[in-house]
Amino acid sequence: MNAHGTSPDIDYIDHTVLITADLAAASARFEALGFTLSPASPHLLAERPGGPLLPTCTANRCAYFGQSFIELLGVVDPAAPDPWGVHQLRETYPGLLMTLGSRDVRATADRLHAAGLASTGVRALEREVSTPEGPRTVRADSVRIDAEHTPEGALQATQHHTPEYVHQPRFLDHPNGATGLHSVLLVVPDDEVDTHEERYARMLDTDVWIDGVKRVLPLRHGRVEIVPHSALHELLPGHTPPALPLLAAHTIAVTDLTVARKLIEGNTVATHTTPDGFYVAAEDACGVPLAFIEG
Repeated sequence: MNAHGTSPDIDYIDHTVLITADLAAASARFEALGFTLSPASPHLLAERPGGPLLPTCTANRCAYFGQSFIELLGVVDPAAPDPWGVHQLRETYPGLLMTLGSRDVRATADRLHAAGLASTGVRALEREVSTPEGPRTVRADSVRIDAEHTPEGALQATQHHTPEYVHQPRFLDHPNGATGLHSVLLVVPDDEVDTHEERYARMLDTDVWIDGVKRVLPLRHGRVEIVPHSALHELLPGHTPPALPLLAAHTIAVTDLTVARKLIEGNTVATHTTPDGFYVAAEDACGVPLAFIEG
């Protein structure tokens, strides 16, 4: 429940996105970090629900956890149409992109407009995936929050219509013991913490907790954490974000930190201790720090 005693339409973090020009190399690195990845899947996009499907320049491979996931979004055909503006996103945001999960994406779109957070209309996304029963089509509807209101990274909200084709059981067992996205970290200038907190509270329609140096916006699954730049060293020792504000890191929950860390270091990837676990530096995690926490 939110402060108004109602259930918010956005109630979980659906996934984080890492854009890459080399999907094969990014995939190999995430496999070394202990993730099981889905096969490569090209994207088709319709400008409106029920509209004609168009090929795009991207394909993805994903680490699925049953509710949330990490998407490796590869530019696989630079000459193909780019209706989502992926090329521009890659140049504009040096951190993560984030997709929020909505129970009713049309209600989300209406609420964002009413809150002064302009957005696109609802867009339909389809992509074909393989399943043990043969090819199936993943279908989802999305609405993007206007870039004017998201200087830290591109945000959208998505409603899945075929989650059973996304989170297939054969992809949910990860050698590193990953169970889901725990959080996404937003790093902001020290004098802008309150401003960003208020904006996210409006976007997510949720309350805010204070947890040490962090402002936490909890969702049914996952949470957004806001931290002032001067306190970032307490959470990610040694990391310097390339810009502010920025969706600067994501955290994965695992069943056993010791097992996960041993596996990753065994694959010759360096790890760094945090107050709650450890993290892999940006240069070793496709450009954005990836932290691990037990839970």
